[in-house]
Amino acid sequence: MKEPLHMPPLNDYGLCLIRDDCFFRMQRNLGLVPESGLGVGRRALFWSMLAWLPLVIWSAVRGHLNLSGSDESVLMHFGVHVRGLVAIPLFILAEAMLNQTTQRLIPYFAESGLIREEDYQGFRKLLLELKHLRDSVFPWIVIGGVILARVTLPLADTEIHELVWAGQGSASGSVDYGFGGWWFLYVTRSVFMVLNLAWLWRLILLGILFFRIARLNLCLVPSHPDRLGGLGFLELMPIAFAPVVFALSAFVAARWGHDVVYHQQPVAELKMLMIGYMGAILVIFLAPYLAFTGVLQASRKQALLDYGKLVGDHGRLVRRRWILGDSIGEQSLLEAPEIGPVADTAAIYEAVQNMRTMPIGKKSLMAVAIPAALPLLALLSVQVPIKDILLTLLKTLA
Repeated sequence: MKEPLHMPPLNDYGLCLIRDDCFFRMQRNLGLVPESGLGVGRRALFWSMLAWLPLVIWSAVRGHLNLSGSDESVLMHFGVHVRGLVAIPLFILAEAMLNQTTQRLIPYFAESGLIREEDYQGFRKLLLELKHLRDSVFPWIVIGGVILARVTLPLADTEIHELVWAGQGSASGSVDYGFGGWWFLYVTRSVFMVLNLAWLWRLILLGILFFRIARLNLCLVPSHPDRLGGLGFLELMPIAFAPVVFALSAFVAARWGHDVVYHQQPVAELKMLMIGYMGAILVIFLAPYLAFTGVLQASRKQALLDYGKLVGDHGRLVRRRWILGDSIGEQSLLEAPEIGPVADTAAIYEAVQNMRTMPIGKKSLMAVAIPAALPLLALLSVQVPIKDILLTLLKTLA
């Protein structure tokens, strides 16, 4: 007789998408990461001040902080400050939330019984493979190449305008932007882009992980009350990305906000851009969960047949005994306490019918949509009373 497999300790299945990647190791070598923990507080402060403080000090010395002068002040360009004081710290602080979430939820695949005993070792193997992929240098070479290309390409008109404060009010591309302008171009933007692309890579890693888990022979329960066969806990995962989404939206809203406040651009002209941005954010941050769509569809399709047969067999026995008055003897199906009366069997089948095929629900959508929308609502409130905005939202949701 084959001996049963035993599940290893759940901490063997823990996974951190941040620790020990190339950028993390570099920060550890710089002394920014303690021996234990992620050191998100000190790192957030360090990268934020590195990106923002030197250019502000230079601007103060050169008189570019004066809002009353004839030239544009750096204070008028909200995107410069949101990068350093909001987006960069949030990108790093969010690492702690993602680490805590993955360490809690990834082992739950095994703890909940979704991973069959014979697949325990396969599950552990794919987690180890993902860790090796996370620690690979190649993705960071690509990130470095993207940033190098970005900083060496000619500036777009919007980027030139964002540097007007450093070029003494001139929008010409040949202007000497001084130390503050060059610091912004080569340091502030690069730090922002590294952290931004790092989160994109982590989303890709999460998608790869989910795709590989979905390929295992998962033990889904079609009648599970979460309507996802037991995968309902995945709806908690997008919450870990909420600070990142908010950081991106704050940056985008800040860039648009400068034009609205200082160049009288009507917010109505930004309507389509906002809708497109919201759609893109939802797709990007919810795409990894689509890896389970195929297995959920297959499970529901087969379950409708299996549970349909079960309910049919049960109903026929009930009809023979109580309608036709046949003597059918002992029938385990009628006596089974876990199935119960006809109403219970119908409820089981209805639960299977209501099974969803995508692990994306209201919780998932709200975890991404709310932090994405808040900075945009703040921008809209510059020209549209917040009361009108809220009433419009309530009518839309009603």
